[in-house]
Amino acid sequence: MKQKPKTILIIGESCLDQFVYCESQRLAPDVPIPVLQVVKKTENPGMAKNVERNIKALYPYCDIVTNENWRKVTKTRYMHEKTNHAFIRIDHNDSLKRIDVKKVPFKKYDIIAISDYNKGFLSEEDIAYICKHHSKVFIDTKKPVGNFLRDVLYIKINNFEYERSLPISKNIKDKIIVTKNGDPVEHKNKQYPVEKIEVKDSSGAGDSFFAALLVRYAETEDIDGAIGFAADRATQVVKQKGVTVIKKLNHEKSISR
Repeated sequence: MKQKPKTILIIGESCLDQFVYCESQRLAPDVPIPVLQVVKKTENPGMAKNVERNIKALYPYCDIVTNENWRKVTKTRYMHEKTNHAFIRIDHNDSLKRIDVKKVPFKKYDIIAISDYNKGFLSEEDIAYICKHHSKVFIDTKKPVGNFLRDVLYIKINNFEYERSLPISKNIKDKIIVTKNGDPVEHKNKQYPVEKIEVKDSSGAGDSFFAALLVRYAETEDIDGAIGFAADRATQVVKQKGVTVIKKLNHEKSISR
């Protein structure tokens, strides 16, 4: 008998990612900064909405609870068109109203994915409440890891976030999956290899890793396989400029179908 696909609910704040690609051929005469000439502009859903679109590129059983004004919350990056060098990032409207998590029907879903960018949408108390009331919560958080995560299933963070959270208690440390910007991913003292490539743009790579991790775990409940799959998919994303979406390879079929 075919098993019913597991459903995923993403909870977290979202924004609009904007990339303004520029040329620069001279410095300003009054101050030593480059004069930028805009070549093109791109935009896409960011933060939790970027996790959503990456999940849905692979797996349709996903919903999201996020801030309704996400299109007005912007991250604008000015980039050099040829080299992809970042000149500056400007954030707008990134202090968000806190959600009432008790009104979110998260118990209807098999897996909860908290995409927490620490903009005020979710407090530590909110996250602790969700983890206490659901047995399969994954989180990718910009908050320092602490006791509010004691009931979470898995924590995905990057190496900077891991090191600033030290010391971490053993019961929480075993839940952590650490990405290391091209070096092997670590979980419970085990290393998961990452292909060595030329990185064109790491923007959104963490979202892609988190999304792929969730999809493969939803399909298999095998965290080792999910980490390896996520590392591979994030590697493919950083080969391209801007915030890009995971692609399903031609030979792949969803395990749950």
